Amino acid sequence: MTRARANLLLLVAGAIWGMGFVAQSTAMETVGPMTFVGSRFVFATLAILPFAVLEGRRAEKPLGRNDWLSFLLTGLFLFAGMTAQQFGLLTTSVTNSGFLTGLYVVFTPLLAVVLFRAWPHPVIWPAAAMALGGIFLLSGGAVERLEVGDWLTILCAVFWAMQVILTGRYAARTGRPVTLAVVQFALCAVLGLGFALAREPVSLAGMLPAAPEILYAGIFSGGVAFTIQAVGQRYTTAPQAAIMLSSEAVFAALFGAIFLGERLGAVGYAGCAAILAAMIAVEVVPGLAPRKSVNA
Repeated sequence: MTRARANLLLLVAGAIWGMGFVAQSTAMETVGPMTFVGSRFVFATLAILPFAVLEGRRAEKPLGRNDWLSFLLTGLFLFAGMTAQQFGLLTTSVTNSGFLTGLYVVFTPLLAVVLFRAWPHPVIWPAAAMALGGIFLLSGGAVERLEVGDWLTILCAVFWAMQVILTGRYAARTGRPVTLAVVQFALCAVLGLGFALAREPVSLAGMLPAAPEILYAGIFSGGVAFTIQAVGQRYTTAPQAAIMLSSEAVFAALFGAIFLGERLGAVGYAGCAAILAAMIAVEVVPGLAPRKSVNA
């Protein structure tokens, strides 16, 4: 596969994830947040389970008890992030959610410093300041204008940053990235449906209208996009992959405008641009000038 085709595949993955924000938002017209989370991860688990089975058959050694516990811990952070994002979409726009979720790219190296003393490339500091400025502009120049959903989405980005850190460590240690993904997805399905049954009115009548969104989020955002990312990143550079995948936030804004009629003012779009620039800088600049020291 050529690098151009690989980059196109990653762009498609970004578009799939961007459209996923619309699916998450519209589904909650008939189902509760936890019902959607649990249902989508049921289908995400089923979508990539065959690949995990194949990976297990090719593995050189079986997973130990500590490996499974590590996978479950990682899944807890994915579930926390997904839950915060889903509830956030109740009171924030698809556009805001897409860009604020992308802040996990900035939070990841910052948390790596706090938890593991893994010092990042110096670009993280101006990028973090740029991201904060972007949030300020996205609020219209007044932080108090940020909705509860915006703050929940920022919290989601923190949880996902932890999930990214742990995924990187445990996938490298075990050599079983697809199995790790399946365990995370299955845990999110179980916890999501468990909370839904306890706290929400779950009914077939409510789930049927949301079936297209649930299937899209589970099969396409989960299984298809995950596979596309895994394949595409084998044939391109990390900086180029980062740019392509960062398009998720842009596509979220685009599809939010097309399907939901969402619009931002000039200041809001400037904030989105600042957040996107910070995301790309954190991913691309270290790859252009690699450092000898350990980077987050």
